[in-house]
Amino acid sequence: MRSHTYSTAALAAVGLATGLLVATALPSPPSTPADARPIAGHDTVFVEEMTWMEVRDALKDQKTTVIVATGGIEENGPYVVTGKHNYILRATADAITRKLGNALVAPVVPFVPEGRIDPPAGHMKFPGTISLTEDTYQRLLTDICASFRAHGFRDIVLIGDSGGNQKGMKAVAADLNKKWADGKTRVHFVPEYYDHESVDQWLASQGIKEVSEGLHDSFAVSATLAAVDPVLIRAKQRQAAKKFSINGVDLAPPEKTVEWGKKIIDFRAETTVRAIRKAVTEPRR
Repeated sequence: MRSHTYSTAALAAVGLATGLLVATALPSPPSTPADARPIAGHDTVFVEEMTWMEVRDALKDQKTTVIVATGGIEENGPYVVTGKHNYILRATADAITRKLGNALVAPVVPFVPEGRIDPPAGHMKFPGTISLTEDTYQRLLTDICASFRAHGFRDIVLIGDSGGNQKGMKAVAADLNKKWADGKTRVHFVPEYYDHESVDQWLASQGIKEVSEGLHDSFAVSATLAAVDPVLIRAKQRQAAKKFSINGVDLAPPEKTVEWGKKIIDFRAETTVRAIRKAVTEPRR
């Protein structure tokens, strides 16, 4: 009887183990590039905020242009955060892409050449700055572009929010277009995005005239950041210290500066969209 009891327990144990094995051996939910999306998509143009299925379906819907935007981490005067360019790009790239209607936005490239690292030069003289060598920067952009080409994007648009970013983007676009001579994917460097002179002229025509204080800051920058989040320009702290102005332009009340920021974002988006549409409609060779 005892032997029978042990045999039953053993059989139960074997059965339990077998059951576990069967359970773990069951096929997991399918996950292939051809799977149907089981839920509705989210309203965003940023690839990093999308599921892979949402990206795939966007491509099927002819959203075959992707914007690769380069920012930077650097000193921006005593009032503005080091990630200024990256925050601005989140706002401008979103506006540009929604106006285009057939594009997505790659994750903003936050690290760019900011000066020699050792010994420090340029922006690297200031704590918080992160710099890349030009070679590393161009290799990074090259691999990002190649990844989007592999997934079927036909037009890759390079825009940069900082002056030091421009040369590398132009070089990468030229190199990849030469390498990808099949015309399947083209890379477009769009310098029109980084046209602060036209923004300043437009603001001056609207009555916003600045006198430089020698800071790495401007009304356009501060207003744009305020439209994203007033914390980025330390609005409350500056008001408390009675320093809520830039280049002779009063930033109070904050709500008015935010509205200016929205207008500036729209102005830059319109300029860039025109340039992108012109670039991508040029005949493919």
